[in-house]
Order: sequence, then C-alpha cells, then structure tokens
Amino acid sequence: MKTLMLGADQIETAAQILRSGGLVAMPTETVYGLAADALNGAAVAAIFRAKGRPMDNPLIVHIAALDQISGLVREFPPAARRLAEVFWPGPLTMILPRSAAVPAEVSAGLDTVAIRFPSHPLAQKLIAVSCPLAAPSANLSGSPSPTTAAHVMADMNGRIDAVLDGGECAVGLESTVITLAQGTPRILRPGGVTAEQIRSVIGETVIDRAVTQPLGKDETAASPGMKYKHYAPRAEVLLLDGDDSAFEAYIRASGDDKSAALCYNGEESRLSCLCIPIGDKEDDNAYAHNLFSALRKADELGCSRVFAHCPKQEGMGLAVYNRVIRAAGFHIIKL
Repeated sequence: MKTLMLGADQIETAAQILRSGGLVAMPTETVYGLAADALNGAAVAAIFRAKGRPMDNPLIVHIAALDQISGLVREFPPAARRLAEVFWPGPLTMILPRSAAVPAEVSAGLDTVAIRFPSHPLAQKLIAVSCPLAAPSANLSGSPSPTTAAHVMADMNGRIDAVLDGGECAVGLESTVITLAQGTPRILRPGGVTAEQIRSVIGETVIDRAVTQPLGKDETAASPGMKYKHYAPRAEVLLLDGDDSAFEAYIRASGDDKSAALCYNGEESRLSCLCIPIGDKEDDNAYAHNLFSALRKADELGCSRVFAHCPKQEGMGLAVYNRVIRAAGFHIIKL
C-alpha cells in the first residue's frame, strides 16, 4: 500500500478515502489521529490491524457539530451539556451510553462510547465533509504518539491510505477522558482540560486510580490509554523523582554516551549526557507539548536510555505524569 501525503487543499481526497472504508491520519489539536468511518465496523477494525492495537482497547469518535451527538449516544446528560458548552471544541472526551448505531468495534464491546469535538480546523472540515470518525493516535500501538505528519509516516507509511498534513499539534498530549455514564464523573485519562477546570464547571469529579497505577490483567479498560504500556520509545525510560541536584547526580553516576535526558531550559550545561530540551521548569504545558517528540528524538539519535523528570501530579502536570509513567512501565526511581 502506498501512503499518500495530502495537503490542506486535499480534504475532499481524504474524505473520499474515508467514505470508501479507508484509513486517513488527520491532525487534531492534541495528536494526530488515525481515522476511519466510525459507523463502519469493518473500517474501524482496520485501524486495529494497522496499529497492531489490542481489540479490547476502545476508540474515540470525533464529531464536528453538536447535532451529531444524537445519533451516537442514548443519553446526553446535563453535566455533559455543560462541559460541551465550555470545552468543546477542544481536548475533552466524554464517555456516554452508546447508541445501537455505533459498532461494537469502536467501544471494544462496552455499552459506552467516547465522543470528542476537536478544535483543529482541518479535523473539523474533514469530519464535516465525510462522517463521524473513530480515531486513536496515528502510531504503532505502544509507541509515542505522533505530533507531526512526519511522525505518522515514520510509523504508518505503507500501513494506511493517507496522511493529512496539518502541521505540528498544539497541545501534544491526547485529550482528557471523563466518564459520565454512571455515578460521579470520573477522569480516566488526564489531558489538555485539567481536573481543576472540569470541577469548576460540574463540581465533584474524581480521578480514577488507573490514571497513576496500572490496571490489573483482568480489569476492563473503559478508556484509551488505560490498560497497556503506552507512549514508550524503543529506549528505556527512567523516571527520576527528586530535586534538580539529585537528578543531575544520578545522571553523572549512571549516564553514558547512549543516554539522553529530557531537560529543562538552562539545565543542559549541568548534565553529563545528551540533552533534549522540553521547555521551562515551571511550564507543564511545554513539557506536555514536547514530550512525545522528545521521546521520538531519543530513538532517532540511537539512545538506549532516557532520563525524565517526574512532574507534579496536578494541573497539566498530571497529564504529563500519566504519559511518562506509562512510558517508563510504571517504574519510578526515588532519588
């Protein structure tokens, strides 16, 4: 299969591929998504094959207008409406009771469906001229998510029909996922909309323990990114929890010419290994934006190990922590 690289003026070509049951990687404000017609079970199944993704890992359906909700869910409760009014379009996914129109392949057999209204203009245009689109990240399963079209091609060239190039993604991490399908709203995956922002709109909201801990092998994943090791480069990721001086000392003792550090701006001169900048120390949004591209950069440079700072577990820092702890296989080195 030849994978086409499409520009912003080739939306209709991408839409034709999708309407015919094909796969197109599209830009969103979070990461690039691997899209298929969400109401075509065979097309959705092809996403799993292309990515090598386990079939029990549910997908997110992307819409481009609120009126598309009615055909996808059985219920759109008041709390969901309030969140949509504030955060859509944007990096928030809501899990709701799914309608019979949504194929089981999308929801991994669950009775719910995850819905998102992305803010990226090309994603909106593509959905508007095609259909609601099921779209996980457009990478090989388990590897760092792609934030540029080049990242997609590195993983998916020859596996999918086309990539729609919309430039670099603004947020850099996948959307926040919250379930509103039962009981108290629960955040299953943190992202660009923080828990604090959500609570300011709907009140009590809990953070699922799977945000910071692995699910048991027999537990069901209710959201993408919960059950399996995710976001990991080929290099081993070492998540270091300690102050800057302890971080530097550990690298001096353990680093070598095959090691790299994800470093804050200005930290390079104090570290005894290759440095890949991730932004200012107090800027969790920059860490989020740069994380996946930095992990991919480590692989491009042939690194065998990557040292990463452990972010604080609040605000956008919780989203970064959720990704990097999975990349490190839930192993934290306390300094």
